[in-house]
Amino acid sequence: MLEPARAQEAADLVWRHWRDGSAMAALPDGLRPETRAEGYAVQAGLMRHTAAPLFGWKIAATSVAGQRHIGVDGPLAGRILAERVHAADAEIPLAGNRMLVAELEFAFRMARDLPPRAAAYGEAEVLDAVATLHPAIEVPDSRFERFETAGAAQLIAEAACARDFVLGEATTADWRALDLAAHRVTGTMPRTGTHPGLGSNVLGDPRIALTWLVNELSGQGVTLGAGQVVTTGTCVVPIAIRPGDRLHGDFGVLGSIGVAFGG
Repeated sequence: MLEPARAQEAADLVWRHWRDGSAMAALPDGLRPETRAEGYAVQAGLMRHTAAPLFGWKIAATSVAGQRHIGVDGPLAGRILAERVHAADAEIPLAGNRMLVAELEFAFRMARDLPPRAAAYGEAEVLDAVATLHPAIEVPDSRFERFETAGAAQLIAEAACARDFVLGEATTADWRALDLAAHRVTGTMPRTGTHPGLGSNVLGDPRIALTWLVNELSGQGVTLGAGQVVTTGTCVVPIAIRPGDRLHGDFGVLGSIGVAFGG
């Protein structure tokens, strides 16, 4: 097990690469997490580098295709730092971003804490703790030169490829009455046309993904806090982006969201 001082040293190194827009082949021997738990211990150390309360969480690899792409056997949870959150219709700079993709996602804001416990949380219990549902856009990135082969523990350590996040307005529709698995989402970008998506692409249902996140954090002794946002993973095939692009996400009755990309 990584000693706390080593985990923090690894987190500081991840942060420097994140800040500088650089990448590494791997975390050095002695700082490299070997298990998911060690990865989360490193990730927690990123909080030393933010002055704001934690904004929320993302879930990576919520589809079989996404898991195969990055060589993992299940989803990964990552912190979203407040400094990396942008207003809808903002321009996100892409300098230093090596992945260069955008993802359309369902995001939930929590109404109350869900603390760690021995028994697993059920979906109904988790949904009862949700305040609002939002359309969202994530623009991920990695601090590893070959994120496809970095492995789950290292990807968790770098906050599951978190980078930039855009949260749309809370929907005014009665989302609890909808079948989110069957809900269609469409991304449109003038340069590339339309990009269709479906809620079932997110672990079968965005609500299932949210419940997974709650239990993943509970297993690590972490509370999902009131006011925090969980973005549940892409419901479209990640959309290739470049400076000058503008992406519009249409979530039907749930609302819409847009973002521009700069250099």
